[in-house]
Amino acid sequence: MNTALKPDQKAQARVLELRSLIDRANRQYYELDQPEITDAEYDALFRELVDLETQYPELITPDSPTQRVGGPPSDAFAKVTHRTPMLSLGNAFDRDEVREFDKRVRRAVGDVKVEYVTELKIDGLAMSLLYEDGRYKIGATRGDGYVGEDVTANVKTISSVPLSVTVPPEFPRAFEVRGEVYMPKRSFQRLNAELAAEGKPLFANPRNAAAGAVRQLDPRITARRRLDTFIYALDPPGGARSQEQILNRLAEMGFHVNTNRRTHPDIDAVIGFLDVWQEKRHELDYGIDGIVIKVNDLGQQAELGFVSRSPRWALAFKFPPEQAETIVDDIKVYVGRTGAITPVAWLTPVQIGGTTVSRATLHNEDEVARKDVRPGDHVIIQRAGDVIPEVVRVLTEKRSPSSRPWHMPKKCPECGTDLVREPGEAATRCINPTCPAQVLEHFRHFVGSLDIEGLGYATLQQLIDRKLVTDPADLYHLTKEQLLTLDGFADRSAQNLVDRIAASKSTTFLRFLSALAINHVGWTMAGLLADHFGTIDRLEAAGVDDLLAIGGVGPTVAEDVHEYFQRPESRRLIGRLLEAGIEIKQPERREGPLSGKTLVLTGTLSSLTRGEAEERIKALGGAVGSGVSKKTDYLVVGTDPGSKLEKAQRLKIPILDEAAFLALLKDDGMKASI
Repeated sequence: MNTALKPDQKAQARVLELRSLIDRANRQYYELDQPEITDAEYDALFRELVDLETQYPELITPDSPTQRVGGPPSDAFAKVTHRTPMLSLGNAFDRDEVREFDKRVRRAVGDVKVEYVTELKIDGLAMSLLYEDGRYKIGATRGDGYVGEDVTANVKTISSVPLSVTVPPEFPRAFEVRGEVYMPKRSFQRLNAELAAEGKPLFANPRNAAAGAVRQLDPRITARRRLDTFIYALDPPGGARSQEQILNRLAEMGFHVNTNRRTHPDIDAVIGFLDVWQEKRHELDYGIDGIVIKVNDLGQQAELGFVSRSPRWALAFKFPPEQAETIVDDIKVYVGRTGAITPVAWLTPVQIGGTTVSRATLHNEDEVARKDVRPGDHVIIQRAGDVIPEVVRVLTEKRSPSSRPWHMPKKCPECGTDLVREPGEAATRCINPTCPAQVLEHFRHFVGSLDIEGLGYATLQQLIDRKLVTDPADLYHLTKEQLLTLDGFADRSAQNLVDRIAASKSTTFLRFLSALAINHVGWTMAGLLADHFGTIDRLEAAGVDDLLAIGGVGPTVAEDVHEYFQRPESRRLIGRLLEAGIEIKQPERREGPLSGKTLVLTGTLSSLTRGEAEERIKALGGAVGSGVSKKTDYLVVGTDPGSKLEKAQRLKIPILDEAAFLALLKDDGMKASI
């Protein structure tokens, strides 16, 4: 009997909000390599979403961040379908959770000996390398876990990646290894020093610098970044019976395998390993943010299997955030792309984990009030995941008697417009659409969405200050001569930027929608809209009810999208972009017996995974819906179906059990039944 609670409007709204926040964070982290929130903040958002979806299973949709891994692959690279999905690991944040993991493992495998292998959790970019006949053939990023980006030429420049290996006779002709590409700290420091000397924005951390290097369009740039690798997986295992044997075999074959690994007889020994490396991690020349714990025996791994997006036989223990005491010298506010005003603490510089910290986010006015942060306060700050620091608490016992609470300014610091805070909103906003700060952030978002390399913060600021651009459409009218008037440009660099801007004219509907920066439309939501409407004209003409008919689109998103396309300035911008030569490539739509049909899946199928079933539908020209509506053609029902079944019955949608669904997938049966 299903005892799950029915979600109220508040829960539904929070799930949508969390998905939007997580999608944005994923885009900033995986694709733009410009993280805006800490790992700890991301983990908290993700855990809250998991908890809500566990409490209300009917809110789970295929596009939820909990149902996928990483971010969508870039359109700048060819796509690579992974032989087996590159899944993420479940996280633990304290030792009690590690012991609970051990209990779950032992309950599942029974009264047998269980060994664990511990490996350092490298703060890098997950990568798969395919070898055929012992020779390196394809390098691919994780992407969304199922399809990654082909970065073969770039990975080939990394000296620790062997171009050929000696394999035993029993090995299959093709095999795959997986690991992390990372940037050593010394390479990271040198790179940021070079960027600073050139007046360019610095990378936030080595992980993002490595990701940016791997995803360069020019392999020569990748080669100059001096990347390295650690390999930890082999598929198929080639006769190995344990993770320990896999790691040893990889090292024997010539792959770079981390030597700081251990095999342990029990969980107590594992926890001792955690304690050691929590203290020693700063001695390394590369970043680690935790320890990966794996069941050693491959047979036991197979028995434990997988749950959702994670293996049951592995766990990532994340080190707690690092903290230090410092002083808040001032609180200044910054204007974001949407006009949201973010207070930031300017700090007396302090070292945390080998990095100098001088800024910390305070998020919004309510957060400042809740923590009661004031200029002159002694505060504890922390860094989690080596990204953006935050204020943990104020040491009020050290506060000056003359201290006064901080208040949000009344006017925008950039344009002087009165700031507005709408009832029920946490954010205070500048509502002037021509505010210089908003204009800059809009440009940065546009450039990032369309992946225009070389058009950074400093260049955009110069273009805006000199009134060479007023909206993104102006970028496509820039000339080489105009760029040569900017600081830092020579003949070749100016021509290169003109060429890159021109190259971005050919884009996908997904990227184009993302670039428009519509409120509440992140990467996933843009994908849903692009898949459903197909063209910008159809989306512009859509009413709120048309938008609500899409699975995964709620009232807030529908209203925001509809409102955006009703604004004259929005339509004017879109028209100018299209007139400037933006060409939205139509997605390749597979034709087949299911063309024009939408199928929705619910429950568990015994013969196919959810991903395999969706791929079979798409291969035959069909579409996969995330929710049941009047436009659904079939509901495919497996074991333990959710509330979709009840709704389909109410709407009289044709229902297929697994046998009928499999028959539908056969050409003859399909043609007869449609």
